[in-house]
Amino acid sequence: MSSEPHFKPRLHRLETIFTPRPLYFLTACTANRQPLLANDRTQKSLTEFAERAVNRGVCVGRYVLMPDHLHLFAAFGSSSVSVSEWMKALKRSLASQIGIAWQKGFFDHVLRSRESYAEKWRYVLANPVRAGLVNEAREWPYLGEIHRLELKL
Repeated sequence: MSSEPHFKPRLHRLETIFTPRPLYFLTACTANRQPLLANDRTQKSLTEFAERAVNRGVCVGRYVLMPDHLHLFAAFGSSSVSVSEWMKALKRSLASQIGIAWQKGFFDHVLRSRESYAEKWRYVLANPVRAGLVNEAREWPYLGEIHRLELKL
C-alpha cells in the first residue's frame, strides 16, 4: 500500500448541454464561510442583478440566501453567457456592492427532470430550518423567486 495521499480529481463543467435552455442548481460560498449574505441589502442586490440578467439570456428562479452561502436556480438560453462567466459576474457584483469576498469557484448541477427540480428546491428551502435559524422555512425572509422557471423535458 502506498503512503501517498489520495486526491479525488476535480470534476469539470460540461462543455455541451443538449437542451435549448438548461436549468442549473447553483451554490456559492463566502470566503472562510463568513456570515455576510443573509440581509436585506444582499437580497436587494441579488434581485437587481438577476432582473438585469434577462438581458444576457439568463433567468433566475428560486433562491435562498444563507448567512455564508447562496443557492439559486437559473436557466441559461443558447445565446446567453456561460454559467462560469455569469457566476463570476454575480460574485463580482455582490462583492462590489456589499464588500464581501467569495470562496473560489462554485457548485453547479444541471437539472434533468421535474422531480430533480422539486427535490433540490425542497432541500434548499429546508436549509434555514436545518441550520436552526427558523422553525419553519416560510419564516426565513431571505428567499424568493425572481422568475418562474419550468423544466422542459
